Amino acid sequence: MTSARPLGPSRAIPTALSVAAVLLVSACATTTLVPPAPGLVSIESAAAPSPDPRVGLKAGLHDAGEAAWNLRLVSNTPSPKDFAGVTNSDLAFTGNYVIQGNYNGFMVWDMTNAARPSLKKSFLCPASQSDVSIYKNLLFVSAEGMSGRLDCGTQGVRDTVSHERVRGIRIFDATDIANPKYITNVQTCRGSHTHTVVSDPKDPENVYIYVSGSAGVRSPSELPGCSALAPDQDANSALFRIEVIKVPLKDPARAAIVSSPRIFNDLTAPPRHAEPMDSAQMARAAARAAANPAGAGPPRRAGGPTQCHDITVYPAIGLAGGACGGYGLLLDISNVANPVRIGAVADSNFSFWHSATFSNDGSKILFTDEWGGGSAPRCRSTDKMEWGANALFTLVDRKMTFKSYYKMPAPQTSFENCVAHNGSLIPIPGREVMVQGWYQGGISIFDWTDITKPTEIAYHDRGPVDGTKLVSGGSWSVYWYNGYIVSSEIARGLDIFELRPSAYLTQNEIDAAKSVRFEQLNAQEQPKLVWPATFALARAYMDQLERGKGQDGEKLAAARLDLLAAERLSGSARSTALTQLANRLHAEARTAKDAPKAHLMASAVGDLAK
Repeated sequence: MTSARPLGPSRAIPTALSVAAVLLVSACATTTLVPPAPGLVSIESAAAPSPDPRVGLKAGLHDAGEAAWNLRLVSNTPSPKDFAGVTNSDLAFTGNYVIQGNYNGFMVWDMTNAARPSLKKSFLCPASQSDVSIYKNLLFVSAEGMSGRLDCGTQGVRDTVSHERVRGIRIFDATDIANPKYITNVQTCRGSHTHTVVSDPKDPENVYIYVSGSAGVRSPSELPGCSALAPDQDANSALFRIEVIKVPLKDPARAAIVSSPRIFNDLTAPPRHAEPMDSAQMARAAARAAANPAGAGPPRRAGGPTQCHDITVYPAIGLAGGACGGYGLLLDISNVANPVRIGAVADSNFSFWHSATFSNDGSKILFTDEWGGGSAPRCRSTDKMEWGANALFTLVDRKMTFKSYYKMPAPQTSFENCVAHNGSLIPIPGREVMVQGWYQGGISIFDWTDITKPTEIAYHDRGPVDGTKLVSGGSWSVYWYNGYIVSSEIARGLDIFELRPSAYLTQNEIDAAKSVRFEQLNAQEQPKLVWPATFALARAYMDQLERGKGQDGEKLAAARLDLLAAERLSGSARSTALTQLANRLHAEARTAKDAPKAHLMASAVGDLAK
């Protein structure tokens, strides 16, 4: 469940737009608290630094070179015993805790002190990839690997067919977060590569889980009813469908599959692109094509994808974005138990549609391409910008229209797995700003308010884990949570960052973002961002109007002074002053270059009077 609760009003003092800061850190700290690096170099630049400091960083597991721009690493905490050296996966949040998945189970970190997160619980229970979600007191963990056991044992499962194996969703009672209790599991025919928790406001007695399984279909001898035949051969085929699990909140042990929507039916094979080739490979391909013109093209499948990789639901608008192999799907989830496909897009530059994110107002949707499955280098200077990138679409009348691509812009080495992966919106008011993990491409923060021109505004990156061969590492997923940016680093543990003010982002905007608080957060159940009335919110709009030249400078300066004067008052005097200022700002907004933003500013001031 994702719910927002407002904090008290901010006491931020208005600041001018500051310049961007670049930090080049020579070594990564291996303890929880990251001290200042001895080789720290500070560079001030109103534009992205050139040459890009992310290029040529020193390799190393815990001593790699680092580059950060407009972002500060607050802490890096290595994984504990039994989890170190094993892939860290996705994140979920509850209260002051972050739950980090790992192919060996999951960890619960207390991030009350973000500079020194403490391990609350490590739960050893192998089964890749252990994607995690939390809803109230229930914790859900994905299991897909062949070695996952019902009893959480570490000895694996040797038999091809075994009733000791678990592939599906594990359910825990996390009422006591330090001692989660294993309640039950729901087995599925293709396991759970990922899953999405979906709350239904019309059904408060239950919560639902959309299960995306991408493994091969299990033998019916292991799980009765599983069939790998095509749907036209077997109506109960496990292909071309997702699973919907209903979990009764009062009795989660009765969780069960209630529907298997075939959201992929009738999709044809998507357009494909070729792998990148060097000149010798291109010459050989040309020779083959000349010798056999009829068979020169790549093989094509007769049908579309048979499974989804990940689904992001946005209950506030009744839609979901399904990243499903060769397609990006739009789903109607007004009936949560029975999602229906209402749109599909494909792109010859995309290889594997991986995840989705909506803009806060629901007018845009972004899909990621995990070309190579996260294990390949797709950010080299020889890789096209469109490969392993994001594709951005407008969403009008439930129809998706392509507008642009975005890719982390710094070339990476052939020893760094790098491709678009998981991220979330940062609650900057009046803008669409997203933080996203790119595996060993690090994390990139970009503004896609103008969907035709997405622009990077901050980043953090490390050198490769190994300088001689490709060893997996980097940010699996990175999400904004209650004022911090939290990243699950595949090989290096848990990273926590905080934004720094820059030419692209003022302290007022950051403070307004921090005013949006969550009790729990699963990024794949995207929450509607709502900002409480704070002085920082009003000033954030003022800063944006100044940056975009959307309002007369003298009027903005006067508004800042009058807002500060009103803030120093109290009681009815403050309310009267704010009401008068809001009325004046609304009048001035009518002639502003950016009238909608100017009215937002005036409304934010008026809300303070209430």
